[in-house]
Amino acid sequence: MKKLFLIGIGAGNPEYITVQAINALNQVDVFFMMDKGEEKEELLRLRREVCQRYVTDKSYRIVEAADPVRNRTAASYASAVEAWHEQRAVIYERMIEKELGEGECGAFLVWGDPCLYDSTLRIIERVAAKGTVAFEYEVIPGISSVQALAARHRIALNRIGKSVHITTGRNIAKGLPDTLGDVVVMLDADCSFKNAKDPKIDIYWGAYIGTEDEILMSGNLPEVMHDIEKRRGEAKNRKGWIMDTYLLRKSKE
Repeated sequence: MKKLFLIGIGAGNPEYITVQAINALNQVDVFFMMDKGEEKEELLRLRREVCQRYVTDKSYRIVEAADPVRNRTAASYASAVEAWHEQRAVIYERMIEKELGEGECGAFLVWGDPCLYDSTLRIIERVAAKGTVAFEYEVIPGISSVQALAARHRIALNRIGKSVHITTGRNIAKGLPDTLGDVVVMLDADCSFKNAKDPKIDIYWGAYIGTEDEILMSGNLPEVMHDIEKRRGEAKNRKGWIMDTYLLRKSKE
């Protein structure tokens, strides 16, 4: 039986790799990596660095495939994502079938944690459900950008007796619900924090967390949001891509 690992490799720092992940890495014959183009070549480089650093037997193989581009102008966001996932599933299925032999172990190295705002697990489930190629798979958790953000800002994500809401920029584009006090926002390409109207909100923001390009900013949201937006834009223009996460926290009354 073929086996797959979905290995969380953390938010960018090679030292975020867990002992469990290292043990899994050293069972892998083939690493599957998706090429997102020249702008994001660094993401491939960091994955290769993880393999080089932690895998003791250098006989492993790396198989790369071009990542399909999601239609970002489609009228329906859900339909666009569904089509994108299906395109990816076809590629994953082909790689597993053609590049992984019976009894061999393959792996996808997932940025952050495979179970938090990442599509790899859903796509692998889709491939498995088709039944064209038989394999078993295991998920290895990783240190997410959410955990790393809190650690780098030296804050706890939750306050005593309170909950934490994790969402996307798309879901707060029209503002922050009054019922939410602590909100972690991921996948925000439009600086949606600008739509929060409450003047008593603090923001803890981070980009490229755990890497040598890390940027951290925090403070009262109305006072710092334009500086964050400017800094974010400059960083994205310089590198060609950006990964950022932030916590919005309503101040105590």
